[in-house]
Amino acid sequence: MECRLLNDQSRVFERADPYRVSDYVNEYVGSHRIRLPTVGRPEASLYHRRFAELDLCRISYGDSVRVTSTALDSIYHLQLFINGHCLWRCRGEEHYFVPGEMLLINPDDPVDLTYSNDCDKFIVKLPVSLLEATCREHRWLLPKEGIRFTSARNDLKALDGFVSLMALICQEAEAMTSLPQIQEHYARIVASKLLSLLKHNVDPLATCAQATSFEQISAYIDSHLAHDISVEQLATLARVSVRSLYALFERHANASPRDYIRQRKLDHIHTILSDPNAQVRSVTEIALDHGFLHLGRFSQAYRQRFGELPSETFKRHR
Repeated sequence: MECRLLNDQSRVFERADPYRVSDYVNEYVGSHRIRLPTVGRPEASLYHRRFAELDLCRISYGDSVRVTSTALDSIYHLQLFINGHCLWRCRGEEHYFVPGEMLLINPDDPVDLTYSNDCDKFIVKLPVSLLEATCREHRWLLPKEGIRFTSARNDLKALDGFVSLMALICQEAEAMTSLPQIQEHYARIVASKLLSLLKHNVDPLATCAQATSFEQISAYIDSHLAHDISVEQLATLARVSVRSLYALFERHANASPRDYIRQRKLDHIHTILSDPNAQVRSVTEIALDHGFLHLGRFSQAYRQRFGELPSETFKRHR
């Protein structure tokens, strides 16, 4: 690999205890465990830079090492192999990666990697939210199960300058002169590049032009306040994954879907209790009608939102 990915100014460890390096990786790159040979004193090195939502990392452990982890859940891992080789195992498959190949680990993939003693690799950590935001920018419909790349093995020669792009980003990260907006732009370019070059389960022809907007979801909630509305039901209505639904509510309402539904129910109850012409026999009745089965918690939530108990609102307007 001709391009230089992270220089000495990004060095965090050199000729260090591999377990110290592993602890650092656990904190900044991803949770994992390492298993080293019982003989010898390997010396590890690590380079690291944070760039927008990306973590850029270059690691060599100085000896053969096995790295295992449960699914990484909220991040994608790219590994570009510079020297040596790596045995990858996942769900009954295995492959020896060599320099010039790239390994892509999905968020729901377990990790089982055995690196050779001369293995040197460059790792890019991308959050799920970055890939999803990039899909939305392209107006691609997100799969309900989340974005998943369908091949772990990729030939860097076929990725149309991807290594050169990463080298440029490493230079920008080390220069530390880029504005946050420029860094975010570069990060989106990386995500777009991966989604345009690699095989995945996103269908570019299935655009989200028909996907339900937040305003439509909010209107649906308002018209069904007397019903038990589930997050899964709203995700189906919006034609997005549950994770994407949470991101949608966070962006538009600064709240989770469940909290937003509860707020809308409370607002509606407050409007009814404040209306002297509304036909309400009791606070208990209207609370139960809106799905609040625990009256003590309902009263507490109501007071936190409106500064008084629902019974006080009811009495004042009668």
